[in-house]
Amino acid sequence: MEIRSIDHVEMFVEDAEETAGQLCDSFGFTLAGRGGAGTGLRDCESVLLRQNDIALLLTTATHGDHRAAEYVKRHGDGVGVIGIGVDDAHSAFAEAVERGAVPTAPPEEFGPAGACVTFASVTGFGDVEHRFVSRDNPEGPFAPVIQETGPRESGGILKRVDHFAVCVPAGELNETVRRYWEVFGLSQTFEERIVVGSQAMDSKVVQNDSETVTFTVIEPDTTRASGQIDAFVESHGGAGVQHVAFLTDDITTAVRTSAERGVRFLTTPPSYYEMLPARLGQIGVPVDELSALHILADRDPSGIMLQIFTESTHPRRTLFWELIDRRGAHTFGSNNIQALYEAVERQQAAETARLV
Repeated sequence: MEIRSIDHVEMFVEDAEETAGQLCDSFGFTLAGRGGAGTGLRDCESVLLRQNDIALLLTTATHGDHRAAEYVKRHGDGVGVIGIGVDDAHSAFAEAVERGAVPTAPPEEFGPAGACVTFASVTGFGDVEHRFVSRDNPEGPFAPVIQETGPRESGGILKRVDHFAVCVPAGELNETVRRYWEVFGLSQTFEERIVVGSQAMDSKVVQNDSETVTFTVIEPDTTRASGQIDAFVESHGGAGVQHVAFLTDDITTAVRTSAERGVRFLTTPPSYYEMLPARLGQIGVPVDELSALHILADRDPSGIMLQIFTESTHPRRTLFWELIDRRGAHTFGSNNIQALYEAVERQQAAETARLV
């Protein structure tokens, strides 16, 4: 199968309207459509948000039989479906099942010839499905079951989904990566072991050939002290998406704009920025500006990467977001992982102190 892109991300949430309002207010998403019983959706209501090449579908169950109801009960709000753009959803589905994927929804076509959209789903990791999507018209409506509000708007600070960070229980990393290779044809492109104090974790990256579909899969090392990956798996109730990274081509503007809208980002101590010039050389953005905005920086053989992570507002402190600006770099900020996890530790410690 030829995997082309991330077509959309479907989140299962307790209140789709409330979540949509938060994402529009925080990151500038546009309300693009709604679906419910009147449009053909069964046992749920959905809100479609768009920004450039990002499509977020927020779904709330209206009946206990809908999969979103059980998902939210087990995990809280989170990513339940990752829509993967392919040339032919029928053949991609058949090929994936032949290679060992468990089918969850057979191919279903929506709309007339020339404007047809086909969905077909198989299991991914944990309770997350992968939905193959093929479209006669890539610029056409999301699907007839979503009543769209008008033509797509261009602009916005976020461009597309860059990658998903996936946490899996200890012992499942290699099997998850193997499955992505055997079933979906994704290749492992990167791996590393990360040690933060007494904690440790292992990660591997799988991607399609064009690097438009990327999963960073992380498992905890249970021979070391329990850490944030262990905490995610326990709080989330198994494997799941820890964060979604959105690509931007101007991270300083994106961070300022989002912060003005109320987004809270993880902070980084001044000592991190004191070492940047010696570690990276010329970055292209003044270090004082990076420090003021708490933006992390790293370099690989291809270029510079700038990134920042939001605080988690999830009641279970699981899901959060990343903004990433790739200036030639293809990797994932290995040298920033320790800074990230130390920042999360500070956030958790501050929250604990407020509760005491």
